Amino acid sequence: MLAVSERGNASGAGIMATTSEAKRAYLLLLVMPLLFSSNLVIARAMGDAVPPFTLAALRWGVAAILLLPFTWGSLAAERERLVMSWRRILLLGFLGMGICGAGVYWALGMTTATNGTLIYTTSPVLVLLIEAAAWGRRLPLARLGGVALAMLGVAVIVLRGDLGSLARLDLNPGDIGMAAAALAWAVYSLVLKNDRLTAIPTLTLFAAIALAGTAVLAPFALVELATQGGWPDTGRIWLGVVALALFSAVGAFSLYQYGVKVVGPSITSCFLYLLPVYGVGMAVIFLGEEFRAFHLAGMALVLVGLIAATAPPDILPMLRRREVE
Repeated sequence: MLAVSERGNASGAGIMATTSEAKRAYLLLLVMPLLFSSNLVIARAMGDAVPPFTLAALRWGVAAILLLPFTWGSLAAERERLVMSWRRILLLGFLGMGICGAGVYWALGMTTATNGTLIYTTSPVLVLLIEAAAWGRRLPLARLGGVALAMLGVAVIVLRGDLGSLARLDLNPGDIGMAAAALAWAVYSLVLKNDRLTAIPTLTLFAAIALAGTAVLAPFALVELATQGGWPDTGRIWLGVVALALFSAVGAFSLYQYGVKVVGPSITSCFLYLLPVYGVGMAVIFLGEEFRAFHLAGMALVLVGLIAATAPPDILPMLRRREVE
């Protein structure tokens, strides 16, 4: 069905992904937001046992430990490219693991889940807008319409079908923190799309970024532990840390990075609109929450919007040609 997909580099030049690459990327990106959603479920189950910077540092430190046995040889082989890109890798660690890790944990302590979800899921729009402004990319009406539908679906789900409540949202420092995280994730997605980084194997590059993120978070975690404590002291808490590292760190970020490499940051980021869809499903299954009509309506809007926002621009002419054939 998908003939080719955009695979733009940092300058906006188009590199075309093959049919099999595009299909594989789209299938894996459907799984990616499910793994990201596990972050909130696991963190909620852990409660306030571990403060935000310490939790983020442990999450990424364990993730790096899990990755090293599989990437040690490749890290050594790619040493020259990694050293040449060390500033970009450190920036990715700061944005993806610092602001979008500890920053999100911190912000969620001061805002509601409704506010946080609505604000954070604007990152795909920010990716599209930054791409358009920085590299002069045209935004097709179909893609803009798909983004709008997906955002409407997100709003229907998190506002429980009452869109009028959007006008009653009260901003607080947590909301501002979530807005900063959304912007940081958009910039992370675009910084990741770089020719030199694209040449590095996905898992190898991710291991380097995880190590950089751990290094960025470590000083803040040490201050946090010295001033308020919070080091995990039970097997249950450590199990939660390992689960965060395995699913929402290694699994989710690796798939996201692979998507950016194959189909580009603007398309990959649109799959984040599935976060509330998966989140509702996990809440129903694991927390016993009720599935209601507005959940179904919101999911339908998200899925239709996702298809419209991510379909290759030549999909309709291609389907017409196949009908004729």
